[in-house]
Amino acid sequence: MTHLLQNLVEMTGHRDHLRLEASVMATLHKLTSVVEVRALEVFQREGEACLRPRSWMENGQWVSTEAEAQADARRQPLTHFPALQACFEARTEHARSAPQKGRYVVWLPVWVHDQVTSCLEVSQSRPISAHRLDVLMGIFNVYKNYQSLLDYSERDALTGLFNRKTFDEQFARHASCGDERARAPQSAPGAPAALPEGGGNREPLRQWLAVIDIDHFKQVNDRFGHLYGDEVLILMANLLRSSFRSHDRIFRFGGEEFVVLLRATTLETAHKVFNRFRQTVQDHHFPQVGQITVSVGFTASASGSPVEILGQADQALYFSKENGRNQVRFYDDLVASGHLQSRISHEDMELF
Repeated sequence: MTHLLQNLVEMTGHRDHLRLEASVMATLHKLTSVVEVRALEVFQREGEACLRPRSWMENGQWVSTEAEAQADARRQPLTHFPALQACFEARTEHARSAPQKGRYVVWLPVWVHDQVTSCLEVSQSRPISAHRLDVLMGIFNVYKNYQSLLDYSERDALTGLFNRKTFDEQFARHASCGDERARAPQSAPGAPAALPEGGGNREPLRQWLAVIDIDHFKQVNDRFGHLYGDEVLILMANLLRSSFRSHDRIFRFGGEEFVVLLRATTLETAHKVFNRFRQTVQDHHFPQVGQITVSVGFTASASGSPVEILGQADQALYFSKENGRNQVRFYDDLVASGHLQSRISHEDMELF
């Protein structure tokens, strides 16, 4: 019992979701007769619910994947796990199965806003007794409660997107992927590497940062009031979520400004993705308000400090807003054409 309490203390000492997930998995893995613990991501692919391993314990170490869920070769349809599917449909707190002799599995789903986003899978060599299930549920509930506290501190209260406070940490993790991780995003030994976009090696996969600003948003608040302004922000957050992948990161920086960290894609695709989002916003009907447009500035985020990268994307954004709005501008193109000069460097910073 003392050993278990020490693990719980360690688990709640983390201030990061991934480290918290690794810690709870390590705690569960130390229980007697437990042979494997995995965190499974739940997602939709072409309208079908699927699962894929997101992190697991291997040779005493925690292993995770940065691969895009939709393209992960290890994904499996939820229908392959009938007990877990029934658990999701009935909204029960756990599911159990004995897929083979000497292997007994319990799944513990994580519900967020009435949807299952992930679940912990615990496999052990002996049948799962009522006492063991109580222990598992107790540890899992501590994990869920602490995860909710972390989530609340990291997110914007209005839109549910990540807030400005979490940007530096997420940016550092995003940038650490680098071009090498982008070309082979699977971190597990022996896992299949992602294929280059377009089936060839025409462009390297890189990381991108975009700053997105709602055009004339002050007029929305002045004309329709702040309640409708807030509704526009909430709907904009929903459009952002549906327009980008699960492993990209979206932030609300305050007011009408949003930031997107786009992972592992080519410059050509980044242009297409950001312009597709711009067009999606333009085509969307906002109740009472009508049509809204956005301006976008983006830059590569593989190197440089957050101040440098944000400064570059901001310069591209403001060029977009000062030259017609409702457009996407790439910082390097503007510099190459002479429309912009670099205002932020490693040596000094000019405030503007």
